[in-house]
Amino acid sequence: MTAEEILARLVSFPSVAGRPNGEMVDWIKHYAEGCGATATVLPGPEGDRANLFATVGPRDVPGYVLSGHMDVVPADEPGWVTDAFQLVRSGDRLHGRGTSDMKGFLAAALAALASLGQEPLVRPLHLAFSYDEEIGCRGVPHLIARLTELCAPPLGCVIGEPSGLTPVRAHKGKAAARLTITGRPGHSSRPDQGLNAIHAAVGVLQRAVDAADHLRLGPLDARFAPPYSSLQVGVIHGGEAVNIIPETCSVEVEARAIAGVDPVDLLEPIRECAALLAADGFGAEWSLLSSYPALAPRGNEELAALLSRLTGNEPILAVSYGTEAGLFQAAGLPAIICGPGDIARAHKPNEYIEAGELAAAQRMIEGLGAYLRS
Repeated sequence: MTAEEILARLVSFPSVAGRPNGEMVDWIKHYAEGCGATATVLPGPEGDRANLFATVGPRDVPGYVLSGHMDVVPADEPGWVTDAFQLVRSGDRLHGRGTSDMKGFLAAALAALASLGQEPLVRPLHLAFSYDEEIGCRGVPHLIARLTELCAPPLGCVIGEPSGLTPVRAHKGKAAARLTITGRPGHSSRPDQGLNAIHAAVGVLQRAVDAADHLRLGPLDARFAPPYSSLQVGVIHGGEAVNIIPETCSVEVEARAIAGVDPVDLLEPIRECAALLAADGFGAEWSLLSSYPALAPRGNEELAALLSRLTGNEPILAVSYGTEAGLFQAAGLPAIICGPGDIARAHKPNEYIEAGELAAAQRMIEGLGAYLRS
């Protein structure tokens, strides 16, 4: 199968994050094994989702990992002009949900398997495909925890997020949490008899705005845009009707941290609001939704140089979006971002990857295979 044909099959699986992905995993496993790879399905604790790990070459020798996520964001936007889960070619553009983020990279890697299996590799190439990356990198930690039983310690990991096939050495970390406030409902004509959860949330919102403003002062890292850590409230839910004192209100907040800063720590001013609300008679529940560390530009110099030779693109220091790379680095693996497509096309209607970008990614991976034969 060509990379485009594989991409069409992958796009046809509506693998939205948080939903079962068994059909897609089974298809990839069958395809990889047909190319001579050994493949292992790694079920997650949810019971209906799984990671997949496949290897070409000897597992007991250090090699390289190609990492990508199988899940995508929903495609409910009204701007789609085609079926989001059917690959549609328009000139050189291949449209469909996940084409850039990041089924294009998966397709290029799978297409390369056919040629990689033709001659023995001295060192292995591993495919590490994860689930639920789009809702906080929830699947890949379970895969990383089992790496020691799946292969020898890898030499490095390439995360194929869309970067225009430019090696990227660092990215920000992220954490997200929800504060749920519970008050006392009642008729809006008697506010003295209730506790308004939405009113109570106003103080939480102000605390978030103040924390976000303070982060602009530093610490600073000019490699990122913006050069500071950030915090924002992204979702608010509360109330039932205008004449009912709202019993509940939830506030979801995220932080993005420059390398060297723990994103969970940045949420602490918001978490402290829970104790203050309790003192005023409100219930307050704090839930950490997700977190992953930043990717620091250390230990990946050789990997950056190798990918630069394979792609012809000079490495750049940092991007502000996050990936699974920081988790691989935290596990002791040199990690870097390098994949086809453009992050600016992701999470939008009519997402696409160019056929030329797909072919270039396949050539990069085949070049890496040739390097592993030497």
